[in-house]
Amino acid sequence: MDHRINRIRRKLASIPYQVHRSHSFGEEKHQFQRGQTLTGRQVAEFERHLGLELPVGYRDFLRHVEGHGASPFYGIMPWNQCRLFTMNPPGSSPKGRGFTPADTGHRPGDLFLHIIEAGCSDLVLIGMTGPLTGRVITGNGDGFWGPDVSPTPDFLAWYEQWLDAIAAQLDDRKLHLISPDIARAGGQRATGRFDTAARQES
Repeated sequence: MDHRINRIRRKLASIPYQVHRSHSFGEEKHQFQRGQTLTGRQVAEFERHLGLELPVGYRDFLRHVEGHGASPFYGIMPWNQCRLFTMNPPGSSPKGRGFTPADTGHRPGDLFLHIIEAGCSDLVLIGMTGPLTGRVITGNGDGFWGPDVSPTPDFLAWYEQWLDAIAAQLDDRKLHLISPDIARAGGQRATGRFDTAARQES
């Protein structure tokens, strides 16, 4: 088990439910409640269903922190609701690169797993194959904004940075964790979408 797990558990337990925090948009759904962790058998079933191994940090989180529940936006999705996507080619949208569900029989390009519900066609994904494996990516399925690649190296670092931002009562723009509607209205979304590493996956 990753040494960060116990620290993340403590931090998560210390965060009270407080609706309408912009850096915790959507928390009225999960209310900072931790869903039951996954068993080893459930994780193995998840991986068999995907035909892929889960990134280590994300797997450790599901096994030892929560299987669904508290997270940015509307919460960690139950494993049986997660879906694989591919990133659309450059130029497929005038604003950005969207995502297309990956058919199990035909998976062109690198794969990304939808892990957090963000509302409408917005997506929070984790890289499953290619140079972004293990990294968290936020974007829009139709390419209306993003994709944005988190600077954090893995899911646990991304999640803990979110907890730290809430504890400090700060918005963490690097994590792009505010409502896209708020961002569009106030111009608050961070720049630096789709970094060099992300371009290499195409």
